[in-house]
Amino acid sequence: MGISENLKKGTSEMLILFLLEKEDMYGYQLAQELRQRSEGYFVMPEGSLYPTLYRLIEKGVVSDRQEIVGKRLRKYYHLEDEGKDYLKTIVEEYRSINIGIQKVLGEDLLKDLSV
Repeated sequence: MGISENLKKGTSEMLILFLLEKEDMYGYQLAQELRQRSEGYFVMPEGSLYPTLYRLIEKGVVSDRQEIVGKRLRKYYHLEDEGKDYLKTIVEEYRSINIGIQKVLGEDLLKDLSV
C-alpha cells in the first residue's frame, strides 16, 4: 500500500461521516461526492468505500436502510447521534495532527519541494 493510500485510509472515515452529516447518501453518491468535492484528488473505489461503511455500521455510528428508487433497491447510509460525536472527535484529532505536521515540515520544506 502506497503512502497516499495510507493517508486516504486514515481520513476516509472522517470524510464519509462529514458528508453523511449533511444528508443520507447511498454508496455511489458518497464516492461521487468525495471525488467532486476534492476535484478528483480523493477517489475512493468501492473496494475501500464499502468496507469503511460496514466498519462504521459495526461501530454504531452509521446505520443503513434500503429504499426502492425506480426499479432499483438502494441502500442509504445515515449518521447516528453517536456518529456526530465520533466525527467531532476525529476532526479534532485530525486538526491536531495536521498542525503538528505543518510545524515539522515548515514552510521552507514546502518551498524547497515546489509544492
